[in-house]
Amino acid sequence: MDLKKDQLEDYNMKDLKHYQQLSELFKYPDSGFLEKMDRCEQLMKEHYSNAASEFSVFSSYMKNATIDEREEIYTKTFDVQPICYLDLGYVIFGEDYKRGAFLLHMQTEQKKLNNDCGSDLPDNIANVFTLISKSNDTDFISELVSDIIIPAVKKIIAEFESARIELKLQVLKKLHKAVIQENLNQGNVYKNCFNAILLILQSDFPEQKKSEDQERNAVLESDHHHSFFKKSTIN
Repeated sequence: MDLKKDQLEDYNMKDLKHYQQLSELFKYPDSGFLEKMDRCEQLMKEHYSNAASEFSVFSSYMKNATIDEREEIYTKTFDVQPICYLDLGYVIFGEDYKRGAFLLHMQTEQKKLNNDCGSDLPDNIANVFTLISKSNDTDFISELVSDIIIPAVKKIIAEFESARIELKLQVLKKLHKAVIQENLNQGNVYKNCFNAILLILQSDFPEQKKSEDQERNAVLESDHHHSFFKKSTIN
């Protein structure tokens, strides 16, 4: 567990229901997306000013974009030759067998709370945020956030590096023979969204400082995720 005792006591008193709101940011941008986004932005302005500043880049683009443009940037970011993936288990474990164990455990946790994951997997970030907004298991949530969610969000942000995006853009152009939106060449605004989310997570779940190597090893060690991999997921 990475939270200090006094920090954990503060966390126990936190109301995490706002993660249900934040989950909407990572769903396909339907006709009600702007209203949901505005509620998230207001939340940040009231409680997470540093995140609000980062998020304003994302919200400004989305407000000025057409519905088609919002759908297009979502699809090009997460679906068609994706820059990154929203399934946190895949982000952390890739094709390793641990991903399957983690996915099974997340499915069990979602079922406990009667969460409908829809067509997405139970470890999709939107579904995971819904889970932590409803769960009362503080030990489980603190481990999930510190060992999976925060490291995964950091890895996702790294995927928006310009060199990696340029390579993916070249593939897209070759596959679809289309001119890619200029905004993607200049920087994908979903990176700003993830930056804001990371700031919120770090505010809600203060971490002990760890080096990048320690953080990476923590999620890969075979004996690490006790609650994820060493308890039965069968009800």
